[in-house]
Amino acid sequence: MRFCLLFALLVPSIPALAQVQALPALSTPVITRSAPGAVSLKGENVLYTLDGTDPISKSNPYLAPIELACGGTVKACAFSADRKTISPVATATFDPLPGHAALPSTVVPVTQDRSWPKYVWEKRHQLTSAALKEHPPQILFIGDSITHFFGGQQFDEYALRGQSTWEEFYAPRKAGNLGFGWDKTENVLWRLQHGAIDGISPKLIVMMIGTNNSATCYAPDIAAGITAIVDELNKRLPDSKILLLAIFPRGEKPGPQREKLADVNHIIAKLNGAKNVTYLDIGPKFLSPEGLITKDIMPDFLHPNEKGYRIWAEAIEPTVRKLIGE
Repeated sequence: MRFCLLFALLVPSIPALAQVQALPALSTPVITRSAPGAVSLKGENVLYTLDGTDPISKSNPYLAPIELACGGTVKACAFSADRKTISPVATATFDPLPGHAALPSTVVPVTQDRSWPKYVWEKRHQLTSAALKEHPPQILFIGDSITHFFGGQQFDEYALRGQSTWEEFYAPRKAGNLGFGWDKTENVLWRLQHGAIDGISPKLIVMMIGTNNSATCYAPDIAAGITAIVDELNKRLPDSKILLLAIFPRGEKPGPQREKLADVNHIIAKLNGAKNVTYLDIGPKFLSPEGLITKDIMPDFLHPNEKGYRIWAEAIEPTVRKLIGE
């Protein structure tokens, strides 16, 4: 009798089993590449990767064909709306097309959703793009979470840690903020190529990007991604000047990651004076005489607080004034 009761507790009823079996399965996405090299993913709510790993709930959402004339491996899965149910993995590997060579990930435009579900990257892209068209900026900030958290319009639940400084220095100049949490160089490239800056013509672009690439990418590849963004900006906004900031130091103490970022900065410093670029390194402003980052400026040793953002604004202000003709 005790065995029968235990069996009844452990085994669901026949109707319950039938209900589970009746749930529709997610279809495996279909991956195709066109003759010019654009990869399309057919399926519902598809997320993909280009680094050989299987997609997870925070992988890249498929929003437009992926330009892969350079070749590469695409893995894709369909996800349920809550991203808790996943289809089998679809995989396709493409060779570079004639006349094309394999490229580092830093220059291949892709989407991202590493902050999901805290905020949806696609939605922020839509909202910020629309806001810039409605209120064309004179100064445009482009970057990752370090820029995202500076200030401007609130589009998600992330706190704007430098809003007071932003209101003082940049709101009167009608500044816009295209900083996106977790963005890498390849994500900025995607945004620029998919409507982020269409229909605007800022006097000045303040740009810093690359720290999120530093954990997995080589310094020359990160610099190549930054250079590709500069080229894209010159192509789409030829009348805008670019204030290219050296990537800020990170980590409490000097170490390998800081050294890599210093190598990147050394390479991109060569862009100064060309391609509408003025290069400026204000990183030392955030360091103590011993080379340390302190919590009263960057509590997590990466993102500034209000005091840190004021250091940033005051450090670039003379150059900003010069470049916009104030």
